[in-house]
Amino acid sequence: MRKNEVHLPGEEAAHDRNFVASLQKGLDVLTCFGRQHSRLTVSEVARLTASSPASARRSLLTLHALGYLDSDGKRFWMLPKALLVAHAYLASRATPSLAQPLLDALSERTRESASLGKLLGDDAIIIARSTARRSLSVGLGIGSRLPAYCSALGRVLLASLPPAEAERRVRAMPRHALTAHTVYEAKPVLALVARCREEGYASNDGELELGVRSMAVPVHDRSGAMVAAMSIAVRAERMSFVEFRDAFLPALRKASATLGGRLYPE
Repeated sequence: MRKNEVHLPGEEAAHDRNFVASLQKGLDVLTCFGRQHSRLTVSEVARLTASSPASARRSLLTLHALGYLDSDGKRFWMLPKALLVAHAYLASRATPSLAQPLLDALSERTRESASLGKLLGDDAIIIARSTARRSLSVGLGIGSRLPAYCSALGRVLLASLPPAEAERRVRAMPRHALTAHTVYEAKPVLALVARCREEGYASNDGELELGVRSMAVPVHDRSGAMVAAMSIAVRAERMSFVEFRDAFLPALRKASATLGGRLYPE
């Protein structure tokens, strides 16, 4: 899983007179915390958010005063109040709540973990997930981000973009090998994205985590617009990729179609 990285706004947004830079800085600080950055100093936050130490300090102290962060005087860490931001999204959007029972049923039927994701910058972000008893990845849950270029979820989401836009984004995003099997060069990644457009699904065989295979399919709402991607993953020792595809792809597509049939354009 990718380390937390803050995606700074584009040139156009940053120069919009309605753009509140101080709010952007505060949100950058709030979202720079994560499993690998659970307790941070001012200088560490400044580095992660590409801001000055003075700016990072002001944001940290403000978030501390508001109850989103706690501190021992040197390091800062998240408090439960930060969950209000995530809960507001989950409570106000139909897709995660409608997807959850379908993901639970898919996970129960296959005894594997299933996820729903959307595109966020260079990543696929998980917005709903059902974890099998034999969990594949410790710490992977709602809000987790996976690199779009080498995850099944991400490749499906990239395939939903116009080809020129997908190519621009793939070539611009940071890419590197996470395992010996990661496909990360732009040309082969784009070939896999194009293949996904043709076949209607994407796969990943040990590219994110050795010994883990995954597949993802698009979710289309009732208007036909693609609104998310749904995935399932399995331990490689359990079955070959062909067995995995033949056994689980039909069930994954059925769950995706069922969800799409319940989603109206938002």
